[in-house]
Amino acid sequence: MSEKRYPVGIVGGGAWGTALASVMAQIHPEVLIWARESEVVSAINETHENSLFLSGLKLASNIRATSDLAAMEACGALLIVTPAQHVRATLTALPKTDAPLLLCAKGIEAGTEMLMSDIAAEVRPENPLAVLSGPTFAHEVAAGKPTAITLATANQAMGAVLMRLIAAPHFRPYWSEDVTGAEIGGAVKNVLAIGCGVVDGAGLGLNARASLIARGFAEIQRYGLARGARPETLAGLSGLGDLVLTCSSDNSRNFSLGRGLGQGLSAEALLSDRNTVAEGAFTAPVLLQSAQKLGIEMPIVAAVCALLEGKANVGDVTAALLSRPLKAESW
Repeated sequence: MSEKRYPVGIVGGGAWGTALASVMAQIHPEVLIWARESEVVSAINETHENSLFLSGLKLASNIRATSDLAAMEACGALLIVTPAQHVRATLTALPKTDAPLLLCAKGIEAGTEMLMSDIAAEVRPENPLAVLSGPTFAHEVAAGKPTAITLATANQAMGAVLMRLIAAPHFRPYWSEDVTGAEIGGAVKNVLAIGCGVVDGAGLGLNARASLIARGFAEIQRYGLARGARPETLAGLSGLGDLVLTCSSDNSRNFSLGRGLGQGLSAEALLSDRNTVAEGAFTAPVLLQSAQKLGIEMPIVAAVCALLEGKANVGDVTAALLSRPLKAESW
């Protein structure tokens, strides 16, 4: 990586981008964060807060915000933290730079069924690529609570450099060369978290939630292995770890969306009333389409899609899942 004014830049001023900026500000003299919203840029620079997306967190004074994407050329490495469906446009608009790109969005692109690393390889073939994924609630990371995360890149030497670049006393990265596995775990668990939220909102009980997590993990395994992921990656931080976190707490945007669905609210109403993005709502139909092309059964994902599209209610999808043919437990 070439020497730049800012060792690390954050592309995306939402909750997760702001939390990552807060971590990076503890270990680097200056951090630059790009945000699309002018009010976020002004608030970070003038009051050292991002009250729109991560209220209650006082940001360090060595974090500077900009709305000029060209300014990110001054960064030695870039953490791409925009929503998954905007990653292509963001990478296309980035200035020419040799900076490694650490992809932090969790999803599958609508229309192409491409993972974020596939998009980056197509749009920015000149940049080294890595994926950052794992069980990470933004407010906990920003508060300095212990967090472990997967940093996946095919180049082990680059992985070692990037781990040293982002590691903080409470923020511990583990290297993996399985980029595909790290991405699939993060993308699919968002959809399953919606399902767990539905279980909670409908009052179906903890037994049902635990069963959905376990059978949902089987769906992650089936889909991941079909796309070339390694089972140990899917069972690690970016897969099982992230699945357990997001399926167990209403701090998860996807879980809270599912809870609303379970209470009988419409997906349209729930999604229109949000400052933050529930990535699983956009990933679900793309994931189901991809799985069908691969000949993979993902009944929980299909049930979530039916609820999001208003094609079925909770009673319908519960009955359908419970009436599936009896068989041996397997992936």
